[in-house]
Amino acid sequence: MPPKKRSRLTAADRREQLISVAQQLFAENGVQPTTVEDIATAAGVTKPLIYEHFGGKEGLYAVVVDRAMRQLLDRVVGSLTGGGGSRELLERSASALLGYIEEQPAAFRVLLRDSPASHGAGSAASIMSTVAGHVETLVVEVFERNDLDVSVVPIYAQMLVGMIGFTGEWWIESGSSLSRDTVAAHMVNLAWNGLGGIERDPTLKTL
Repeated sequence: MPPKKRSRLTAADRREQLISVAQQLFAENGVQPTTVEDIATAAGVTKPLIYEHFGGKEGLYAVVVDRAMRQLLDRVVGSLTGGGGSRELLERSASALLGYIEEQPAAFRVLLRDSPASHGAGSAASIMSTVAGHVETLVVEVFERNDLDVSVVPIYAQMLVGMIGFTGEWWIESGSSLSRDTVAAHMVNLAWNGLGGIERDPTLKTL
C-alpha cells in the first residue's frame, strides 16, 4: 500500500504557522538576530514564501507584535468591565495580566524585547503605556473618591502597570513556584495599601 501523501497547509494555516514559529524565535533569540532564513528553516519552508505572506521579517514581526498586543489589551480591558469596586478591579486587572504572561510567555517576551527602530510603535514602553491608559479608569475612581488631583493619574497608572509587568516578567523567567493568585495577591497588597494611604501633596522628605 503506497504511503499517504502529506496534506499541504492552506494559505491561512501556513500564515498561522509562520506567525507562531516567528514569535517563538523572536522570544528566544531577539528580533535583530533572527533572520528570515532562521524562520524559514524552523518552519520548513523557503524564504520566498515568507516574503510572499509578509513582505519580509519586519512585516512578520509587525503581525506578531500587533496580535500579541491585541490579546493582552483584550485581557486587561475585559477585566475592567462588569463593574465592581476599585480593589476588585485592581485584582482582576493584575490577575488578567499575569494570566496572559502565564499562558502566552513567548508573546509576552516579544512585547518586552526592544523592537527594531523602524517599528517604534511596537516598543515595550509604548505597549505598556497603552495598557496603562486603560488602567487609568481604575485609578481615577480611587482619586475621585478621595478628592485627589486626577491630573496625576497617568503617573500612578504607569507605575501600577510597570509593577505588574516587571514582576510578571520575573515570575515567568525565574521559574518561581508561586501561583498566579499568590503573586497577584501580593502585588495588589502593595498597590492597594499604597493607594489607600496616598498623600494629597506628596513631597520628598529627605530633600
